[in-house]
Amino acid sequence: MYRSKNRKNLNNGEKNNVKNHNDINMFQDITNDKMRQIVDMGAITTNGKHAIYCISIIGQVEGHYALSNDTKTTKYEQIIPALVAIEQSREIEGVLLVLNTVGGDIEAGLAIAELISGISKPTVSIVLGGGHSIGVPLAVSAKHSFIVPSASMTIHPVRSSGTILGVSQSFLYFQKMQNRIVKFVVENSNIKEDLFLKLMMNTDELATDIGSIVDGSEAVKVGLIDSVGSISDAIKVLYSMIEYKKQ
Repeated sequence: MYRSKNRKNLNNGEKNNVKNHNDINMFQDITNDKMRQIVDMGAITTNGKHAIYCISIIGQVEGHYALSNDTKTTKYEQIIPALVAIEQSREIEGVLLVLNTVGGDIEAGLAIAELISGISKPTVSIVLGGGHSIGVPLAVSAKHSFIVPSASMTIHPVRSSGTILGVSQSFLYFQKMQNRIVKFVVENSNIKEDLFLKLMMNTDELATDIGSIVDGSEAVKVGLIDSVGSISDAIKVLYSMIEYKKQ
């Protein structure tokens, strides 16, 4: 981190300028012009106890096809390089993942989830509003997951809104894709595979679909999410994880 040798001789205004300059330099590997769009999608905390980077997964996770302009989306081509930059940054100490998503592209969502689970730095996720569909693997990808009491998570089988050929190969493809999701969720949470499949194949809860909706406390009870809590709880745990790693 940049520090001025003449810091003691600076007046208050100059001290503030130096502090701002430090904050910019602290994250210059992420906030350069080439990555400005990545920065615009989230927020970097520079004046807290520890340097953490906040990533928002909101709206619909966009995959290989661009969605309409009136649809709120999370673009994986922005999230992925941001995660790579965070892993390599010498200043970022932890990652906070904030989710309020209706789901979206399965492969894009799994790609983001795999990157988050593979980050060596402390990671904490918190579900606000909803973490539906592919939002479930994203929520459990962090090393510790939170959900607020009023949030919910929708678990359902793999489905497609496009044209599907009525051949056995199509159903085999969906089965393999679904197995990838189930395996990831089970390996990154405390839920049992048979219970997760039971929730996924429930026919009694959703009016026009197969699956289940679990709220905050139920998500913790079944082992899908680690804790019920607020944003302050998530940051407190993230800080403790950072301090433990430093020890």
